Amino acid sequence: MALLIKNAHVYTPADAGIKDVLIVNDRVAAVEDNLTVTMPDLATLDAKGLILTPGFIDQHIHVTGGGGEGGPKTRTPELVLSELIACGTTSVVGVSGTDGTSRSIPNLLAKIRALKAEGVSAWMYTSNYAYPPTTLTTCVRDDLFFVPEVVGVKIAMGDHRSSFPSEDEVLRLLTQIRVGAMVAGKLGVLHIHLGNIPGPFEIFGDIVKRGFPIRHIRPTHCARDKAVFEGAVKFAVAGGYMDVTTGGSCAFATPAHAAFEALKAGVPADHLTMSSDGHGSVPRFNEKGEMVGLGVGGVASNLRDFKRLIGELNVPMETALALLTRNVAKALELKGKGEVAAGSSADLCLFDENMNLRHVFALGQQMMRDGEIGRASCRERV
Repeated sequence: MALLIKNAHVYTPADAGIKDVLIVNDRVAAVEDNLTVTMPDLATLDAKGLILTPGFIDQHIHVTGGGGEGGPKTRTPELVLSELIACGTTSVVGVSGTDGTSRSIPNLLAKIRALKAEGVSAWMYTSNYAYPPTTLTTCVRDDLFFVPEVVGVKIAMGDHRSSFPSEDEVLRLLTQIRVGAMVAGKLGVLHIHLGNIPGPFEIFGDIVKRGFPIRHIRPTHCARDKAVFEGAVKFAVAGGYMDVTTGGSCAFATPAHAAFEALKAGVPADHLTMSSDGHGSVPRFNEKGEMVGLGVGGVASNLRDFKRLIGELNVPMETALALLTRNVAKALELKGKGEVAAGSSADLCLFDENMNLRHVFALGQQMMRDGEIGRASCRERV
């Protein structure tokens, strides 16, 4: 299967100018000027006037649904593939959440494998909000070693729904993750749902002072509260990563504004990421801790806030694009993801001049054609 995309304005995320891009099977084979290729069954797509970027990576999606804070009727629905394609997302990391009773980790793994079979790239964090963690095998180390899709462990901290682990308990969990990932040939991260109760960043700071590598500690929902945001900025400036949620509650005008303020505050551009929290619930609680309302996070929020960054806030295209592509791939060590280069995965988005999605490719399969969602291989006429 081969496709030659001609005359596209390529962002790798860096601005590469007008280039031709050759896809062979599930990989980008070449990114060059004026490519001339002779291959059997070669298809050609003239992308003149279109912008070509890496496909988006969403590192926090409740692919099996979330919610449940108001009983079974408030369970949120499962993700479907077309939602991802509609917003240019070609890689996901699935998570579980509040409901660790009716939303099982085996079910999460099954959904991740279903998404892979449908044509996108997918991984997962084992466990949910709870400590001790809920695992597929007997322990975190074995999950990381025996399950290829597991890239880390999720936990909640600073939230009234969390288990409030102590500093030593968090450190022991991080050590299990580090060792399990080490022998599995992975990075291994602790993906931390943050609430607005103070304390987590003090714990993270003390753990780092004790000598544990900061790169394994990954807080998310970092803009839900101004105090949390300030702690996250300091953490990222010290060498950690900061993830802004685009689909949940936000203490700023928009999540794009939160990312913009993080950059202004000195967060290194390559240590800032965004994720959607798609299909997770967005519950509202009163001062008594009673739920008074509930919404559902969408997966299109990443694309929405990417457009806000480059449009309303005038963030350079390269910087904004990296928050959803290269930075995420680097942070999780997802090889071949998050960039357009020879040897990278053929996960590509093509936008028109108004930043409307026109074509989406996932692992070389055309998932969107002329704005219409539908799967086709590169061998088919485009």
